[in-house]
Amino acid sequence: MLRKLKLRPILSWILAIYLLGGVVLYFLQKKLIFHPEPLTADYAFKYDIPFEEMRIRINEKETLSAVLFKAASPKGMVIYFHGNARNISKYASKAQQCVNRGYNVLMMDYPTYGKSTGPLTETAIYANALHMYEVARKFFPPDSIIIYGRSLGTGVAAQLAAVRDCKRLVLEAPYYNMVDLATRMAPIYPYQYMLEYKFPTDEYLPKVTAPVVIMHGTDDHTIPLASAKKLEKLLKPGDKFIPVPGADHNNLDNYPQYGKALDIALQ
Repeated sequence: MLRKLKLRPILSWILAIYLLGGVVLYFLQKKLIFHPEPLTADYAFKYDIPFEEMRIRINEKETLSAVLFKAASPKGMVIYFHGNARNISKYASKAQQCVNRGYNVLMMDYPTYGKSTGPLTETAIYANALHMYEVARKFFPPDSIIIYGRSLGTGVAAQLAAVRDCKRLVLEAPYYNMVDLATRMAPIYPYQYMLEYKFPTDEYLPKVTAPVVIMHGTDDHTIPLASAKKLEKLLKPGDKFIPVPGADHNNLDNYPQYGKALDIALQ
């Protein structure tokens, strides 16, 4: 009886800490997932690649900012959805890789990133992705459009490819879904009820009829390879899952296998 009485305050403290941690995670989830770097409306983009800045007015309060990187003789268009940090400026080297392989690259910023404005919601991101597809269709037919997502952008890319035709879906360092990713980092909370941002790549991938290429570093400490490997089970015959041995999340460019994977993805 005495032992039980001693345990009660300890258990109460443990429960209080657990609940407090859950509350903190719930209210900070946007800051934990997204790391935007806004730009002023008059900021001048500067790239070594020929490019055109695009500003799409969504409504009176919201603007979608995008950049079209141009290849000399483009054979198609890559719609590129970038990761969770900064803005388009960080990913110009990724655009260069696609341009070098003969593709124009259309890259947007999510709401609150760069010059894009509006609410940073999963629904708004998907809606903006559809606007990018509409822009791409003005230049090329679906069989010349590759939908490409990296890291956070893989869920966005998968959703778009699930509802629009394309030549290929490319996922670089993808996650199974945001609930799975959060669970792997701190497996003590019911994230399926807590997260406002689900990005359920696993639900979208089976609806994609286009060929799929997945590439992922084997030593990725940001999005574990195991999360992406769960997606491999959802692939169709002919789809490809390409591990990059030794690569982490942000150094894939340093590995020859990554270049070979890009050659396959952007053929």
